[in-house]
Amino acid sequence: MSHLISPGHRRALAAGKVPLRLGVPGFAHPLVAPAEWGGLQRPGLPLDWVVLGGGTLEGGPGSRPDRHRQSAVAPLRAAGVRVLGHLDVGFGSRPLGELLSDAQRFLNWYKVDGFSLGRAPSDAAGLAGTRRLVGTLRTVLDGAYLVLVHGTHPCAGYAALADQLVTFCGPWSRYRWSQTAEWTAGHPPRRFCHLVHGVPRDRLDEALRVARWQGAGTIYFTDRTDHDGLDPWESLPGFWDEIVSRVGPGVSE
Repeated sequence: MSHLISPGHRRALAAGKVPLRLGVPGFAHPLVAPAEWGGLQRPGLPLDWVVLGGGTLEGGPGSRPDRHRQSAVAPLRAAGVRVLGHLDVGFGSRPLGELLSDAQRFLNWYKVDGFSLGRAPSDAAGLAGTRRLVGTLRTVLDGAYLVLVHGTHPCAGYAALADQLVTFCGPWSRYRWSQTAEWTAGHPPRRFCHLVHGVPRDRLDEALRVARWQGAGTIYFTDRTDHDGLDPWESLPGFWDEIVSRVGPGVSE
């Protein structure tokens, strides 16, 4: 069945009548960012998914079970929030065996609901390898929720492989002038996510309008930046309460 985003639906998205969800790309390790992980446990947050293992203190699943990570994700899983293990695909360069080993450790130690595939390929040449990886992950975990983090619009074939595509990941200076690929109009907003850093507080509403107009159903905006090599995702945005209040319950798709 076709799920075209009609002009009227785009206007509804832009007007905020269709709710957005929050996809959290991964804070620093819970020892470094306890307030951030604790903040996600607040009831009623419009969370779509939260990534585990993307922080700067030993990324991926680590070499052994980590009780701090287990304590951080247990309340989220109990509340029905998807917890995704971070797998760095390296634009298709990492061996399948390594990725599957990481995936199995995420499953054994943290009972994740799926995986966020960082640095996913976006060109046609990477489709076959990504298809093989995705198919194997779905065999390892029945019902796995998979997010391909391209950071840009990939070729349309990737839409058939994952539950959601991250089609923008970068700074506000680029996002405010970005455009969506025409093929995305054939899919509902829940299939797309935008991750944007360096968003000024007074531009938050504008950023939300861009996301809705482009048909993204999941977003994460932060005022943190990547200046001086910093990881903009490792801590909560300064406007966390404001963004939470602007997304969430509304008219359902």
